[in-house]
Amino acid sequence: MSTSMLARHIPRTGEPLPAIGLGTWQTFDVGDRDSERAPLRQVLDAFLRGGGRVIDSSPMYGRAEEVVGDLLAARAPTAQPPSAAPFLATKVWTSGRARGEEQMRASMRLLRAERLDLMQVHNLVDWRTHLETLHAWKKQGLVRYIGVTHYQLGAFPELERIVASEAVDFVQLPYSIATRDAEARLLPAAAEHGVAVLVMRPFEEGALFGRVRGKPLPPWADDFDCGSWAQFFLKFILAHPAVTCPIPATANPAHLADNLRAGHGLLPDPTMRKKMIDYVGF
Repeated sequence: MSTSMLARHIPRTGEPLPAIGLGTWQTFDVGDRDSERAPLRQVLDAFLRGGGRVIDSSPMYGRAEEVVGDLLAARAPTAQPPSAAPFLATKVWTSGRARGEEQMRASMRLLRAERLDLMQVHNLVDWRTHLETLHAWKKQGLVRYIGVTHYQLGAFPELERIVASEAVDFVQLPYSIATRDAEARLLPAAAEHGVAVLVMRPFEEGALFGRVRGKPLPPWADDFDCGSWAQFFLKFILAHPAVTCPIPATANPAHLADNLRAGHGLLPDPTMRKKMIDYVGF
């Protein structure tokens, strides 16, 4: 198995990103006590040491931005190239230009970043207003990339229109072995228009593990370097050529290590992906 994580390139620029990211929904919304933050410190350290870069958050996620910013600031300084630095992605989740700008500047302060790698319009809230601001911010160098997100399948037609017409760099969407609606139009549209894809809810918020509880991993999973159900589900997603980076959230260092291993070795081909779907019955 390869020792370095698979990389996917951001279509607009060709910048490589490690193929497994880290979400912060619910998991990083904790208080100040060391007992709450210690596991997250371990997760974040292991993620960055393991070659991960993309850390995704939002003002919607409670204190997650603040916790990420605090933990990153507390890490011992290391001599690392820009290509290994955390790739900080967050979102704007409010209405109105002034409130949007205020919220985005607050996110920068909480994440302790003078410039954000990716700012996304969360769930398309007032997206026209915010995209106008974000295009201007991108020109000013306040953000490197801009994007849109939505968690509902019913929003896919609007996401597709935005991908096709609004010069966004990223789209974030739900996609898993059980929820493959994005394969019909949205993922092909992202590929056609050169838009990177972040995948939320790759485990259906843990429901996929319940669906396979007691079911053995198939022996042919070895054919694509897969050693666990988490890797099975993540490798299925990564095998779609339009996907840039799934962003599973976890507060468990062991689960984080398992997730990262999905970014190594072989990926299933289209025939194998069909076999995977049939085996798990989705």
